[in-house]
Amino acid sequence: MLFAIGLALLLLLLVAGVPIGFSMALVGVLGVATLRGLDPAVIMIGQVGIDAALNYNFSVLPLFVLMGNVLGRTRMAADLYNAAHAFLGHRPGGLAMATIAASGGFAAVSGSSYACAATMTGISVPAMRERRYDPGFAAASVAAGGTLGVLIPPSIGMVFYSLITGVSLSQLMVAGVLPGLLSVLLYLLAVRVIARIKPNYGPPSDRIPWRERLPLLLPVWPVAFLFVLVLGGIYAGAFTAMEAAGVGAFGAIAIAVARHSLDLAALREILAQTIGTTANLFVVFFGALLFANFVTVAGLPSAIDDWIVASNLGAMTVLAAAILIYVALGCILESSSLLLLTLPIFFPALTGLGFDPVWLGIFILIVAEIGLITPPIGMNVFVVKSLVTDIPLARIFAGLLPFGIADLLRLALIILFPGIALLLPELMR
Repeated sequence: MLFAIGLALLLLLLVAGVPIGFSMALVGVLGVATLRGLDPAVIMIGQVGIDAALNYNFSVLPLFVLMGNVLGRTRMAADLYNAAHAFLGHRPGGLAMATIAASGGFAAVSGSSYACAATMTGISVPAMRERRYDPGFAAASVAAGGTLGVLIPPSIGMVFYSLITGVSLSQLMVAGVLPGLLSVLLYLLAVRVIARIKPNYGPPSDRIPWRERLPLLLPVWPVAFLFVLVLGGIYAGAFTAMEAAGVGAFGAIAIAVARHSLDLAALREILAQTIGTTANLFVVFFGALLFANFVTVAGLPSAIDDWIVASNLGAMTVLAAAILIYVALGCILESSSLLLLTLPIFFPALTGLGFDPVWLGIFILIVAEIGLITPPIGMNVFVVKSLVTDIPLARIFAGLLPFGIADLLRLALIILFPGIALLLPELMR
C-alpha cells in the first residue's frame, strides 16, 4: 500500500515537471523515513551518495559520453549519411534506408537515442523532402533510427543496467552486437516493404557511380575502426569495459585532431558539456538508488515473487506483463530513467523465473526502444517533431507503423531464439 502511494507521488512529481532524479530521491527518502524512521533515512542519503561516488564502474559513463561528444564534432553523422546514401539512395526508399544505416553507425558512438534522432533529423529529413518523400514517412524513419542508440553499444542504458543489477557491462556490450545488427536489418526491410507497397512514399534517387562512392567511405573508416577496436578488445579480453571506454575516448580525440575539427577551445567546451551531462546522469542514478532502497525496504520484490508463486503464473505471462508496463512507461520516460526506475522492481522477479540476466538486459533495452516511438507520446517522436514543426504528429505516428511491426518481429525473434543475444557472450566466456 505504501509503495502504491509512493509511486503515485512519483508520477505526480514527474507530471509537475520535477526532474526524475530528484523525484525518485524524494520518494525514496520519504518512503524509508515512513517505514524505518527519519534517522535511517538521513543516514541512507549519505551512505548511498558515498557508495555511488566511489563506484569505480561509474567511471565508464563520462568516458563514453566524452567519446560521443568528441565524435559529434567531426561531422561523422553527415559522413555516415553520405556514405550510406551513395550505396543505398538509388533504391526505392533508399534515403530512408540510408537514414537507418547512418543512425545505426551514429548510435555506435553516441549511446543516446535522443542525440541520434536530433542529429539525423537535421541531416536526412531535408534530403528526403527534397526528393519528395512522404513527410510523415521521412520523419518516422529518423525517429525509428534514433532508437538504435539504446541498444547498439556503447549504450548509456547498458551502463545503468550494469550498475543497478551487477551484470557484467562487457558481456552486455558484446551481447548487444547481434541484436543491434538485427534491428538495423529489420528496419531496412520495413522501409523496403513500404517503398514497394507505396512507391510515392520513397522515390529512388539517382545512382551514384562507383568511382564516386568509394571516396565517401574514407571519412568513415577511422570511426568504424574505433568501434571495432573497442568492442573487439572487450570480446578478446584485451581490456575491460572501463579500459575500453578510455580507449574509445582517446581514439575519438585522436580522430578529431587528425580531421582538424578539434582545438583547445572546442576541447574545453566538450569537456564542460561532458561534465554537465555526467552530473545530470549521476543525479538520476543517485535518485534511483534511493528509490531502489525504498522498494527493497517496502518488500516489493519479495511480494511480487510470492504473488507469482501463489498465482502460478508462467514465466512468459510475467514477461508479457513486463512488456506492457515497459512500453507504457517508455512513452513518457527517457530510456535510462525508465531502467533506473523499474529494474529494482522487475529484475529480481524476472531473473527468479529463470531468465538469463544478460539476455534480460538486451530484452529490456529493446522494449524500452519500442516505448520511445509508441503513441500517444513516444519521446523520440517529439524530439523529431520539435525540429520539423510543419509535419503533423499524426502523420509521423502513421509512418511508424511498419517500424512498429519490425519491432514486434524482433522481439519475437529474441524470445524464440535467445542465442541471438547470448551467442557472443557465451563464446566470450
